[in-house]
Amino acid sequence: MSRIGDESAEIARGGSSRYVHKVGRPPKQRLVDEIRHTFKETFFHDDPFRPFKDQRKSKKLLLGFQAAFPILEWARRYNFLMLKGDVIAGLTIASLCIPQDIGYAKLATLDPQYGLYSSFVPPLIYAMMGSSRDIAIGPVAVVSLLLGSLLRAEIDPKLHKADYERLAFTATFFAGVTQFVLGFFRLGFLIDFLSHAAIVGFMGGAAVTIGLQQLKGFLGIKTTRFTQETDIVSVMRSVWTNASHGWNWQTIVIGVSFLAFLLTAKFIGKKKKNLFWVPAIAPLISVVLSTFFVFITHAEDKGVEIVRHIEKGINPPSLNRIFFSGAYLAKGFKIGAITGLVALTEAVAIGRTFAAMKDYHLDGNKEMVALGTMNIVGSMTSCYVATGSFSRSAVNYMAGCKTAMSNIVMSCVVLLTLFLITPLFKYTPNAILASIIISAVVGLLDYEAMILIWKIDKFDFVACMGAFFGVVFIGVEMGLLIAVAISLAKILLQVTRPRIALLGRVPRTSVYRNIQQYPEATKISGLLIVRVDSAIYFSNSNYVRERILRILEDEEEMEKQKIHHLIIDMSPVSDIDTSGIHSMEDLHKALKKRDIELVLANPGQAVLDKLHASDFAEVVGDERIFLTTGDAVSTLVRNMEP
Repeated sequence: MSRIGDESAEIARGGSSRYVHKVGRPPKQRLVDEIRHTFKETFFHDDPFRPFKDQRKSKKLLLGFQAAFPILEWARRYNFLMLKGDVIAGLTIASLCIPQDIGYAKLATLDPQYGLYSSFVPPLIYAMMGSSRDIAIGPVAVVSLLLGSLLRAEIDPKLHKADYERLAFTATFFAGVTQFVLGFFRLGFLIDFLSHAAIVGFMGGAAVTIGLQQLKGFLGIKTTRFTQETDIVSVMRSVWTNASHGWNWQTIVIGVSFLAFLLTAKFIGKKKKNLFWVPAIAPLISVVLSTFFVFITHAEDKGVEIVRHIEKGINPPSLNRIFFSGAYLAKGFKIGAITGLVALTEAVAIGRTFAAMKDYHLDGNKEMVALGTMNIVGSMTSCYVATGSFSRSAVNYMAGCKTAMSNIVMSCVVLLTLFLITPLFKYTPNAILASIIISAVVGLLDYEAMILIWKIDKFDFVACMGAFFGVVFIGVEMGLLIAVAISLAKILLQVTRPRIALLGRVPRTSVYRNIQQYPEATKISGLLIVRVDSAIYFSNSNYVRERILRILEDEEEMEKQKIHHLIIDMSPVSDIDTSGIHSMEDLHKALKKRDIELVLANPGQAVLDKLHASDFAEVVGDERIFLTTGDAVSTLVRNMEP
């Protein structure tokens, strides 16, 4: 007897004494209960109102204020030991953020003080409303690059500087509104449509683009001679065009020397975790030393470009500078929505990373409300889009921060800088700012993650590389669009083309598994067992039917025997819609013409409800719906025995 025949005989012998549980019709849910359950699982899956249950009104009011302002919760148990950790962490990230902020503002084509403004007000708002203990708030390289690129596409910052700044504040306002609305209406799941692979590729491409943009300051090329485009071809053409007369050797010496120092400091900090403060304080040391050298040698007279002027004092109000009408309103909304979503994705990812490391819960929707509020307030106080910085958050974590108080300490240091120290930055060379930015974005090019993505999922790697090369060769906006498009394409492909597995019996068990995964699994004579690994919707119902029929034809041709029963294991089928029901009816009719019975195994409650509601369960027959695939096989084999 063949192997298939042996399996059938063994199942028949065991099936005679096997208990088969009848699959009954599930109790009908009320429509109101079904809607309530779906709504809760969609928008309130984390049950945010659990702490309010069975509480007095006064307690509920207090919990409500603590939910909106987490500072009220952790401030009650704050102590000196926590303050000590937060002060050390705050001072450490301040030493890192001040030089970075000046450079990032230039990346957004804004005056240097706007970078410092954005590390003063937003961190204060976040410290009151944010739930992350570790995230450090301020301008970041990718968002600065994206914002600057989108703004320059609308307004020339050289010809219309005032309007350019107004559009920046308008975009920041709408970035905050976008973030707040997503969080308030608990729509945070929308940002998950940008896959991890696409984010890795986009960040890597942005890192290359940012590094290329810094060649202007790094090589001492005059701003008027350098391209405003961000793609690699335009930048490299601009660099080589200026090679004969536009490069400044003194600037190159400064840039190369301090870039080597910064990268060495970063290497030391990475190798020895207890020396985390070395790469954190290295940028400030670089600024101080380079500024001193330029001052005593008057290198600015020899062609070394310097900062020259940073506005002194606290953030001026800018509510009256936001476009609330006119042609720039829609443009500000578009730019703000794009930068706001990218900033949100980065901040939430950073927050969740460190929350997992310290084992505490981070409410993503609450984070969005906090980030949105701080950017709305920031837009009214001369700030541009701020978010969580990974490099600063990592330093904050390593420095031993305990709460968001570290952001308040950093903000206070930035305030003192705005009042007292900004005049000292007059002789800071642009080359050192370029070196600081290049050293900061090196970590964004995560080649190890790219290799891992290649090993795990080739389609994810395509998404990663599409986003990467889109940013590098076309531009930041197009790269972001490619990242989103490929992420959505992957979702659509998985939904419209679900996997359908051919199952066999694992030897010496009653378990049925994919024969590609378990080659030793055996098929059962006269039966074809398939498993649909997806919900059956209008988008894939035709494919599911056609694919099952194709598998049936292939098996009959290969095995040279008649199939009497088709068993569909519906364990992974979480739902089915009207199109799916019609497709199953068509499949049933096609099988009936071939004298093949359709059998269903383990349909879930939602699926079974709809099968009965459509009367398809009666068409198939209750005796052809089983609890497990094993029950179906044992019953059918026993009935087929002579």
